[in-house]
Amino acid sequence: MCADDSKEADRLYYPILVDLRGKKVLVVGGGNVARRKIGSLLAHGAMVEVVAKELDPEVAAWAEKGLIKYSGQAFSESPLETFFMVIAATNDASFNRQVSRMAQEHGLLVNAVDQPSDCNFIVPSVLRRGDLVVAVSSSGKSPAFARKTREDLEQQFGEEIESFLILMGRLREKVAGHGRPQAHNKEIFEKLIASPLLHAIREKDWDQAASVISEILGRPFSREEVIKYARKSA
Repeated sequence: MCADDSKEADRLYYPILVDLRGKKVLVVGGGNVARRKIGSLLAHGAMVEVVAKELDPEVAAWAEKGLIKYSGQAFSESPLETFFMVIAATNDASFNRQVSRMAQEHGLLVNAVDQPSDCNFIVPSVLRRGDLVVAVSSSGKSPAFARKTREDLEQQFGEEIESFLILMGRLREKVAGHGRPQAHNKEIFEKLIASPLLHAIREKDWDQAASVISEILGRPFSREEVIKYARKSA
């Protein structure tokens, strides 16, 4: 069952990142809010089914292309057990609450948009830079503040983060492949993080980046290697 408003202040959300690839997600509602939710779910590999009285034109187009399944206007409790997650995104708060109650009785993850007391999970404001995912949440108290905080963070984390993380992932493979003790490898990674490497990549100063890596790894590392390792397809 959903928590009531009097208990809302006592709720402590556990941060988690979920793999939705191949998971069935039911979205109840087909308007603008539902469209945004569906777009995000599709981008993360979910299998989306929609129940709604009316469909936003883009949602209808997705259904026509077979990107989502449109199951008509009537919401029914009977197939709920087949879903991994339910999103209640209609403009009827009372109906969203009903959907939430039924979904939670089946042990499902459920989010009722803009109704935190009717959710057992909430969706944070998300900043993505390649493999870096920064999720900001106000625990449902002020989504606008969470969004503003995320926008502030966007100024600190530029597009260079993607190249930096690709490079770090490949350096990790190289270092770990030498078979040295974990404590030794950890020290190397911490030195790389604390070094001017990220700044060098931000400035596209590949010579400095190569110099930093060479010094920390204890072997020559060329600017060409840095550029190659920092690309998506090395």
